[in-house]
Amino acid sequence: MNLLEPGSPDQIAADLRVAFEQRYGAPASVVGRAPGRVNLIGEHTDYNRGLVLPLALPHATYAAAAPRADGRVRVASLQDDATWEGTPAEAGPGGPQGWTAYAAGVLWALGEAGVDVPGVDLLVDGRVPLGAGLSSSAALECSVAVAVLALAGRDLDAAARQLVVDACIRAETEVAGAPTGGMDQTVSVLAQEGAALLVDFDSDETRPVTLDLDGLTLLVTDTRVSHELIDGGYAARRADCEAAAAELGVPSLRQADLGAVERLSDERVRARARHVVTEIDRVRPVADALAAGDRDTVERLFALSHASMRDDFEISCDELDAAVAVAVEAGAVGARMTGGGFGGSSVALVPDERVEAVMRAIDTEFALRGFAAPAHLRAEPSPGAGLV
Repeated sequence: MNLLEPGSPDQIAADLRVAFEQRYGAPASVVGRAPGRVNLIGEHTDYNRGLVLPLALPHATYAAAAPRADGRVRVASLQDDATWEGTPAEAGPGGPQGWTAYAAGVLWALGEAGVDVPGVDLLVDGRVPLGAGLSSSAALECSVAVAVLALAGRDLDAAARQLVVDACIRAETEVAGAPTGGMDQTVSVLAQEGAALLVDFDSDETRPVTLDLDGLTLLVTDTRVSHELIDGGYAARRADCEAAAAELGVPSLRQADLGAVERLSDERVRARARHVVTEIDRVRPVADALAAGDRDTVERLFALSHASMRDDFEISCDELDAAVAVAVEAGAVGARMTGGGFGGSSVALVPDERVEAVMRAIDTEFALRGFAAPAHLRAEPSPGAGLV
């Protein structure tokens, strides 16, 4: 079984400082840390002004940074040979490419927001599985933003945290070119230890939801089917949702009535909208059930959510369907795919004594069906971004 451990933040930061000095010839001034996330319920609802219930993972990305006197920016990673060099102004749309767009684009977005962004050397270390639908991109963006804000002399107070969220959304959408509804950046920055974060994208309100997980583990399975937000599938679903709202004459599907949705003229658009409207309605009951330890409600609504994503939104795949079905058969209280879909991960609520059995059962099923070997991680609700 491949169980991915998050590692010690202090040790990771210390090792990153050593690597930074070896690369740049001077010590790092700060190390920012920002977590990945797993979404418990509320898929493709953020950009429809709906509700989501993510939590921050213990698995995070770390960004070591030091100021430069010449106003230049250098960006590098321990995981990838690609680098970028320029000025904060040159880090905007059409500038950096690939993974560096997510990192360098944050400096441009912070500058656009009025932050006096210094020249900076950056070295990042990503511990969130890539392509797993666990928001490694937002973790990268937010870790860089936290580090750069510290170099700019800004305390990470409530206003600065919102600034980070907004700047990182701009970096992802306008520089990296990946459509995002903002859930990932919001939870990466605002999460609290021991709690999920209920986010209402219509009112822009957030509320921590303390989870009653006594005797239970949130087990995430990375199917190793790479999830990408820039391959067109995500954008197509978003366009269908916008078409549905336009035909219904509502600002977003948050205001849509299920009866009216069922009268939409296009079958595909109707199915997409049906998923969104019913998924929004599942979020608060799941939040209440997880807070109260109501396992029956979680099981029922997780199952409905997965079926909706598989059949109406069509964003699941054979590996995700297998991971969900086998987890339940092996003793999970409930399971569903999580994230944007087209690959990525599932999440299951598993009694502690059944965790190893569930992992073994999924691994065996994947091997029998010729799928790539999956990886697993424990989703312990963790705090949001900060300095290490």
